[in-house]
Amino acid sequence: MSHLRQLPPLKKLVVLSGAGVSAESGLDTFRGTGGLWEGRRVEDVASPGGWARDPESVLDFYNRRRRAVAGAVPNEAHLGIASLERYYQVTVVTQNIDDLHERAGSTHVVHLHGEIFKMRGSLDTAAVYPVTGDIRLGDIAPDGTQLRPAVVWFSEPVPMIEPAAAYTSQADVVVVIGTSLNVYPAAGLLAVADPRAPIYVIDPHLPRLPYSTRVHPMEMPATAGVRKLVALLAAKE
Repeated sequence: MSHLRQLPPLKKLVVLSGAGVSAESGLDTFRGTGGLWEGRRVEDVASPGGWARDPESVLDFYNRRRRAVAGAVPNEAHLGIASLERYYQVTVVTQNIDDLHERAGSTHVVHLHGEIFKMRGSLDTAAVYPVTGDIRLGDIAPDGTQLRPAVVWFSEPVPMIEPAAAYTSQADVVVVIGTSLNVYPAAGLLAVADPRAPIYVIDPHLPRLPYSTRVHPMEMPATAGVRKLVALLAAKE
């Protein structure tokens, strides 16, 4: 009987992605010049208080966002991240509510801030439903309340942060792409990374990083940075 040589398990790689990854697909970022929220108070469109004051405006805001995501396509950064599954066991932990990672081929995506193509009632946070069109005032969930986007607003709990922290703590390699690392609790994920794991940070405006020989800053847009990263990591395997 022949004996098959057992291959070693793939190393674990976690990608922490932010709005900068999807910006090159034409989706506006939430912060900075030209950002989606420029001229709009965060409290008006992404908080329980804003929802209570003017739910119709909040629904309109996310309906427009949903239409924009539906019309976008994954860019080279999304595709490059998906291609890393040839060499690693990849988990994408994203702050983005779009589905471009999935459409690019990533098979394990954790959405910290929810998903634009899902909706839920205003009270029941566990039951979520798919949505591709607009949510309108008067659309009622099974719990009897107004349907709303299944996204996490400011001051709301982030239920996926604990699984994200577990994946990050177990990673052999950590990659940070397109995020300012200013929004908590997502910004705290690097603190739980294994101290032996190299950290690659890709952004044209690098966030403040701890000085360490294991931190590799790459000051460039997501598409160019991921292209360089894939070549670098593929050569190591």
